[in-house]
Amino acid sequence: MPSMTSRGRGRRTISEINMVPFIDVMLVLLIIFMVTAPLIAPSMISLPSVGKGDKQPDQVVQIIIGKDETLALKLKDQTSPVALKELVRSVRQAQGGVANSAVVISADKSVKYEAVVRVMDTLQRAGVARVGLSVQLAK
Repeated sequence: MPSMTSRGRGRRTISEINMVPFIDVMLVLLIIFMVTAPLIAPSMISLPSVGKGDKQPDQVVQIIIGKDETLALKLKDQTSPVALKELVRSVRQAQGGVANSAVVISADKSVKYEAVVRVMDTLQRAGVARVGLSVQLAK
């Protein structure tokens, strides 16, 4: 019997990835999505819009925070200075039992954010329901 010598031609590993199964799976998924997409009904979302509140407030009490963090209470055309400790009592008096009244905080651009939050926190702890911030649109 002749001797069998190996010249280094043994089994080699295939270093290529077989893409055919991958393509088959992707085509099946594509067909599934194409069939089911028209069956899905789009859902309608009701988003809020600006300037369309349920009911406008009967009375607006404005708290003005100046550059030096002084507080002033403005009701209609009358402005009176007020301290932070007396703010809640002054707001309650200005509201005068009007159920649908809002409090708007107007602050100068250079006022620290901390001062505005302090006023908002004081009003929230006192149970004032409708508190908003006054902003000016950029020109």
